[in-house]
Amino acid sequence: MSAITTKFFTDHKLTNEISLKELSQYVPEILELLTDDKEKRRQARNRLLNGYKFSKEQVFALISLQRVGRCKSQVPVPEGSGLEAEEVNTCQVSNSTCTEKTIKETAQCIVRDKLSEKDVKAISRTLIETASDFVVALSRLSRLRRELRTLNVSETIISATFNSEVTRLSNKIQKERSDQREDKGIDFPDHFSLESVTERLNLYNVSNIPDKQALADVMIMLCIRPAEIKNLRISNGGVTGYAKNRGQQDIPRVFRSLEKNEKRARELLIWI
Repeated sequence: MSAITTKFFTDHKLTNEISLKELSQYVPEILELLTDDKEKRRQARNRLLNGYKFSKEQVFALISLQRVGRCKSQVPVPEGSGLEAEEVNTCQVSNSTCTEKTIKETAQCIVRDKLSEKDVKAISRTLIETASDFVVALSRLSRLRRELRTLNVSETIISATFNSEVTRLSNKIQKERSDQREDKGIDFPDHFSLESVTERLNLYNVSNIPDKQALADVMIMLCIRPAEIKNLRISNGGVTGYAKNRGQQDIPRVFRSLEKNEKRARELLIWI
């Protein structure tokens, strides 16, 4: 397998200085050489890491752990065989390139090529297998579901992305991490102490343009994530618009805030 990899890189004059974007154009060709044999791909990745000194990001961008999906691509067949060009699976999800952007593209690929429930399960498995841990894996699957719902995909296809074991293991890891933080405690800088945040919140003039510090303070005030800022709404003692509620009934939650005055808290939120 080292011989195949060496010949491929020699023929194309590739070095470890090549960018991920440039590498992507060689993906279909090298995977065609390596076929669907996991062991061959593993040997090729080792050759790139140890022989050519490629980074892990470069290696997994070129040779993913698993070929999944069905982004339609034409593969040449011998003349006179009586067969038409065959559509094969070339839609890939790699460890290094599995960002929000590529998950969004994967969702679009699923819709565009009308992938089956079986195909979507294969894509989900790859998202899990290439994640650094189960927390990341669950986050990937959740993002894929959100993108699919945005594209109005059927619940049958969306349900193919669920994995109860991944959810269980992710929750277990997060609980263990939470327990560890409680045991060790977290030494926050005084700048982010509740007293300091409260003092700054009282001094903010909403007629001025807010800065990043103000954004951080309002997030601490409401104990929310950046993604929730845009749609969050406070009214009549309830809060709606949480990002996790996307695609579900947006039931108001009890208003809890470092700033207890609902009017002032809503004013600060709108300002941000």
